Amino acid sequence: MTLDPKPIPRFVADACRYGIPDGRFALRLSESFIEACAAIDDLPEGTPMPTEIVWYPERTFSGRTYSPATAYGEAVMEEGAEPARIEFFGYVSYLQPEDGDPHDFTSTADFTDVTAADNPDWKVDLNDEVIGEWNGERGRHADMTLVWGRILIDGSYAVSAEIAGETVDQDPVFGDRFTLVAPDALKNYGDDAFLEVRVWTERGRELAVESLYEEPESGDDEPDPDQSARG
Repeated sequence: MTLDPKPIPRFVADACRYGIPDGRFALRLSESFIEACAAIDDLPEGTPMPTEIVWYPERTFSGRTYSPATAYGEAVMEEGAEPARIEFFGYVSYLQPEDGDPHDFTSTADFTDVTAADNPDWKVDLNDEVIGEWNGERGRHADMTLVWGRILIDGSYAVSAEIAGETVDQDPVFGDRFTLVAPDALKNYGDDAFLEVRVWTERGRELAVESLYEEPESGDDEPDPDQSARG
C-alpha cells in the first residue's frame, strides 16, 4: 500500500435515493423555500414570491438531506426601472429517518439577476452553497459545498466534481438537473485548489467543464474565491 499524498474527502455524501421531489412533499418543501425567499435581506421591496419552483435531486450529507431549488421571478432592481428577471436559488434541508416522516426543516435562499436566459453561451447553470467544512492535518481545509444546476446542452448522462486532479463526487443527471456534494477551496496542499464540474455522456465523453467562480482576468492564475460565478 502507498500513502495517499492528498487525503481529501471523496464521495462523502449519499447517492440520490428519491430523485426530484413531487406531490405533497414538494408542496411542503415549497412552503419552507418561499419562507426563506421572503426573508432575503436585500430583495427589492415589493418583489412577488415565486409560485413555480424547480426542484433538484436530493443528497444527504452528515445526517441531513438537502433538496436544492430554483425559481424565476421579477424585481425592480433600480428605482424607476422596469422589472427585471431574477432567479431565486437555495435549498431546504431536513432529517430523513429510515422509518418515519421527514422533520426539522430548515431553508436558505438568495437571488441573482444573472440568469441563464440572458447568457445563451452557458453550457451549465450552476448554483452552490457551503454546507460544512473539512479539516485535515497541518491546517489543511476545504469547504464542503452543495452544488446543483441544469445542463443546457444535449447528451448529458452524468456529472462529476473534480478538485486537485481528483474526482470527489459523481451522480447521474435527472432530466437536465443534478446535485453534487464536494470539497471546494482546498487549502494548504501547495497551491489552493478549486472545484470544477464536469458533464459526461453515457459513453464517457466529456461535454463541458465549469468552475464555480468567474474566469480569472488575463494575467491572473487563479479564480477569485470570493466571486461566485453566479455574480
